[in-house]
Amino acid sequence: MVNSSWSGVNESIRHSMSSNYLSNVEVLVKNIKINTSEGFNTSNLELRFCSSYDCSMSVFGIDVNMNKTNGTMKTMAVKNLMEKLKNQKFPGRNHSSFLLSATLEGNRDSNVTIKMLFPDEQPNATEYLCVFWDTKTNDWSNEGCVANVTDNNQTLCECNHLTSFSVLMAKSANVSSPDLDIITYIGLGVSVFSLLIFLFIESLVWSAVTKTNLSHFRHTAVVNIAVFRLLADCSFLASAFPDKISDTWCFTFTVCKHLFYLAMFTWMLCLSVMLVHQLIFVFSPVRKRVFMYLSSIVGYLLPIALVGTSYVYYKYTEQDYYDKNTCWLRYERLLEGSIHAFLLPVGTIILSNLFSMVVVIVTLVKTSVPDSSKADDKETAKSILKVVVFLTPVFGVTWIIGFVILILEDDDPMHKVANYSFTILNSFQVI
Repeated sequence: MVNSSWSGVNESIRHSMSSNYLSNVEVLVKNIKINTSEGFNTSNLELRFCSSYDCSMSVFGIDVNMNKTNGTMKTMAVKNLMEKLKNQKFPGRNHSSFLLSATLEGNRDSNVTIKMLFPDEQPNATEYLCVFWDTKTNDWSNEGCVANVTDNNQTLCECNHLTSFSVLMAKSANVSSPDLDIITYIGLGVSVFSLLIFLFIESLVWSAVTKTNLSHFRHTAVVNIAVFRLLADCSFLASAFPDKISDTWCFTFTVCKHLFYLAMFTWMLCLSVMLVHQLIFVFSPVRKRVFMYLSSIVGYLLPIALVGTSYVYYKYTEQDYYDKNTCWLRYERLLEGSIHAFLLPVGTIILSNLFSMVVVIVTLVKTSVPDSSKADDKETAKSILKVVVFLTPVFGVTWIIGFVILILEDDDPMHKVANYSFTILNSFQVI
């Protein structure tokens, strides 16, 4: 069973199968009756027993040591199972080829310590985690385990409990940076405060600034962008510590962030389309009722349809819609994972808005007189600069950096630069 790749099985089912396989094999080993100390060995599974007080053995090249008062220690190592088990808690890490399970029969000591020396399988790794399979969460955990690296780059794991152990490795020491977290929380706090002030001012001057259809269209779109940005930021801050909220709330905040951020971008699309239409069809303005009707479909109904469809699809295919460790959509790999229900529509909208920016800039350049003076050229340049500065955040163009982050490798020097740029530009963004 372990020798098979299970490639034709749905990922969610494969994760469940591998967890059940591990649990059943552990129960089998725990209840097996021993009549020999030689153990059992195949290409994918090795089993060793020890009844002495000081147990030292090697299983698939993993040195295991445990001091005990009495009882029989049963140690099992399995190959070709690690890649089949789910790993949501420690994403971005490579895994060891081996999974080691240790049980103790005839001993009820609450304080036990087991030491395991795993071979070096990734020489370039800078972070090593000793983890065990938590049957309650069906995921990996590092509670009660300490990892130390020896001089020859072997990983020494010391744990105060017995279960299924393995090693996870990462190229970088920090997958998530505390500095980025601080910048994000401060930026979102500033953004929320600024958005509240903006919306308050808009409510005071609304009747004065919406006298024409064009101004009414623009302010309606901007207010909707601000409202959904505010709701999305609040949902993001509320789910900042996923381990302290229930799964129900984690799912709720994931849906809220997915919906509100999509709605923000769809209203950005409405604003850009309206702006381009007014520039190209100067003498054919859109009627107020038509604009509100079309904008309501794009700005309200489209995000709801996208979120609802993506949730139903991942529920129907028995895949995870969200990550419980981040309270956000899941990213498996390119074009795999629920995050693409957000990335694909957002990427399409950003490209459309980028095209709208180019149309605005080209229109400004064309309106300048061909034989104009240097002063006129300077004014045109200033106008273009104003367009870029104003429309870049309003059209969500700064979010392009997020797509760059997905393309870059974690060890690429530009990855860190892109990460900080994306965090600073988008967390402090008012609209």
